[in-house]
Amino acid sequence: MSDFLISSIKLFQYYKSLADKSIQRLNDNQLLFTPNKESNSAAVIIKHIAGNMLSRWTDFLTSDGEKTWRNRDEEFVIEQFNKEALIAYWEKGWSCLFDTLNSLNIEDLNKTVYIRNEGYTVTEAIQRQTAHYAYHIGQIVFIAKMQSEQWESLSIPRHQSASYNNDKFSQNKDIRHFTDNV
Repeated sequence: MSDFLISSIKLFQYYKSLADKSIQRLNDNQLLFTPNKESNSAAVIIKHIAGNMLSRWTDFLTSDGEKTWRNRDEEFVIEQFNKEALIAYWEKGWSCLFDTLNSLNIEDLNKTVYIRNEGYTVTEAIQRQTAHYAYHIGQIVFIAKMQSEQWESLSIPRHQSASYNNDKFSQNKDIRHFTDNV
C-alpha cells in the first residue's frame, strides 16, 4: 500500500473520530437541532455523509460514484428519527469507505474513476471525498459545540498552545502522521 493510501486512511479515521466524539455528546433533540431554517441538523449531515459514502465507495473502480439507486435529496430529510438506525447507517458508510480504501493498491492510484461522468484519478477522488467529509464533519462539531455548556476540546484546548508546542518540540524529530497520538 502506498504512503498516500495509508495517510488517507489515517486522515479519514481522524475525521471519523472527531465526528463520533461530537455525536456522542448530543442527545436526540440536539442531533435534530438546526440553528436556522437554511441549516442542516447533525442528524441530516450524518445521513448525507453516509449516503454519499455508500454511493461513492461501492464498486469504486468499476461504476460511477453517483449511483442510480442513491436519492441524495432524501438524505436531507428526517421523517422519523431513530438514533440507533442513523448510527448504523453512518457506520455502514464508513465501513464501505474503509473496505474500499484497504482493497486498493499503488497501481490503482492513477486509474480513472467517475463521479457524475467527470473523470478523476483515484488519488483525486480520494482527495475530493476527504475535503467533502471534513467540511461536513466540521459542521457536526460546530453544531455539537454550539449546544454544549462545557465543551471539551477535540484538539488543542484554548490557551494551551504553548504547552502543546513545548511537548511536541521536546520530542526528537521523527517522521510520523499527526494522528498517530490522537
